[in-house]
Parts: sequence; C-alpha cells; structure tokens
Amino acid sequence: MKHAAAEIIREYGPFPGVSKVAGVTFDGKKVWFASEDKLQAFDPDSGDTVQTIDVAAHAGTAFDGKHLYQIAEDRIHKIDPETGRILATIPAPGGGGDSGMAWAEGTLWVGQYRGQKIHQIDPETGTILRTIEAKRVVTGVTWVDGELWHGTWEGETSDVRRIDPQTGAVLEQLDMPVGMGVSGLESDGGSRFYCGGGNKGVVRAIRRPARSAAR
Repeated sequence: MKHAAAEIIREYGPFPGVSKVAGVTFDGKKVWFASEDKLQAFDPDSGDTVQTIDVAAHAGTAFDGKHLYQIAEDRIHKIDPETGRILATIPAPGGGGDSGMAWAEGTLWVGQYRGQKIHQIDPETGTILRTIEAKRVVTGVTWVDGELWHGTWEGETSDVRRIDPQTGAVLEQLDMPVGMGVSGLESDGGSRFYCGGGNKGVVRAIRRPARSAAR
C-alpha cells in the first residue's frame, strides 16, 4: 500500500451561517456542499458562495452531469440545480446510516458510515446492485479515472484512501493532519480532491497523487 501525508492546497470557509459541512460534489465549475438545511455552491477560484438551495442536506451529495443528488436522513433526493426543485426521491441504502455519495457509470455509489460499506445503487429505484466491504468507516466517496476513493474519520484521525473496487483492499492512503476530518469527498477530475471539513464548516482542497492523476 502507498502511504503519504495529504497535501492541503487550500481551505475554503468558514462559510457564513454554516456550522457543518457534509457531502461535497463538483459540477465542472462550482463546488457544492451539504450544510444540513441547505445545498450551497462556491467558486473554487474565488471561494465566493454563488448559489444556495433550500433543501435538507444531511450527508452525501453527487452530480450526474445534469442533476444533483442529496441524502436527506433515510432518503436520496434528485434535485434540479437551476430551480432547486426536488424531481424524485428514492430510499437510501443505509436507512439513515448513509454518508458519502458519488455518481459513476450511470449509477450512484453510497457510503454506509458505521457499516463500513459502499453500495452501488440504481438511481431510479434505489435498488442495491452490489456492495463493497470497506476496511474502515466510510465518509465521502468519489470515483475518478476508474479509481474508487473514500474518506474515513474516527476521533481525531482521518484519511482519504483508494480501495480496490472488487475486494475493498486499501491501495493508497493520504493521512490528514490531526484534527482535520474528512466528511464529504469529491474529485475535480484532475489533480484535486475537495474534502468536507465536518463541524469546522470548511471545505479543503487536497492534492490527488500525481502518479494516480497521470494514469
């Protein structure tokens, strides 16, 4: 396993009125994050908040290229990012114990925190298609260039790790500094991961390892 310290590039926030950051996603231009009673988006260049949607936003957030998906307690809402309207609702696989969420290969991938699992689900019905056993609690989840990464966070210890999507074996691990937890996780498709900072009310950008990003 490859093991290294996470390289923090930038910290965004704390954002006004935000006490907790949960899920994080990237729509190609804006970084979206869940802040309990709102979905908010900021410009990653300026750091300025550019959009807010009033919707329950308790855990993972994902973007399929057109719509946002947001975990709210034991449900997943499909949301129009232009109007903020909820278009559809499906059950969350963890029944309220859900954490991170990502979109890949036409399906949603949902972390189950204490269950130490990542479920691939049908975005139309919520049906579980397959389950990956992780080796630690799962917070944020992201896919990039065929690689599956997830965050972990227990106490003061947190990291971002790349796992084998078949076996759940840890292939690579980036350790966060003590006291910096990873709640949500999203790749920008290039050299950055965006990490939710939990109850610090911030989002941190960390560097995706070059050997991984160049593949």
